Amino acid sequence: MEQTKKKKTGLVIIGVLIILGVWGVTSYNSLISKNEAITAQWAQVDTQLQRRFDLIPNVVAATKGIANQEKEVFAEIAEARTRYAGATTTDEKAAAASSIEGSLGRLLVITENYPTLQSSQSFRDLTVSLEGSENRISVERMKYNELVGSFNASIKRFPGSIVRRVAGLHNRTYFEVSEEATKVPTVDFSN
Repeated sequence: MEQTKKKKTGLVIIGVLIILGVWGVTSYNSLISKNEAITAQWAQVDTQLQRRFDLIPNVVAATKGIANQEKEVFAEIAEARTRYAGATTTDEKAAAASSIEGSLGRLLVITENYPTLQSSQSFRDLTVSLEGSENRISVERMKYNELVGSFNASIKRFPGSIVRRVAGLHNRTYFEVSEEATKVPTVDFSN
């Protein structure tokens, strides 16, 4: 009788350990999959940002000839492009991309006040391409942030919080618009 009771207790303990092991592996794999999905989605965002950065020099070059006095905006854009090219982490790239949004907004407002520039077909083509890039970036950023939100919630909730500690996973950072990009650009033509 005693032997049978010990055997049953041993089987229950083994069963519980197997269930916990399967649960732990499943939870870990789920979190790793979500983390990798975020990395893959960032690659999509990065591709669209790079497309934007490739178009910007052409827009700047087309604008420089007409709007020569707007050197400050051109310098800000060049600086942001340099920071993006030198960024090594997702957070650094997101910060550089966000900083260019404010400068790019100012550039586009400035260009609206130059009828000669507006009538140029090549400039119009460039701005249409740039608008398309901005729309693509917006969509990819939204997808990225949704994945980050899902992942961050998963590693904060039980049982993900336990797996997170064991696996050394951390919250991922949202790709947010910089405060500078939300301000309405001011253009002063009194110079």
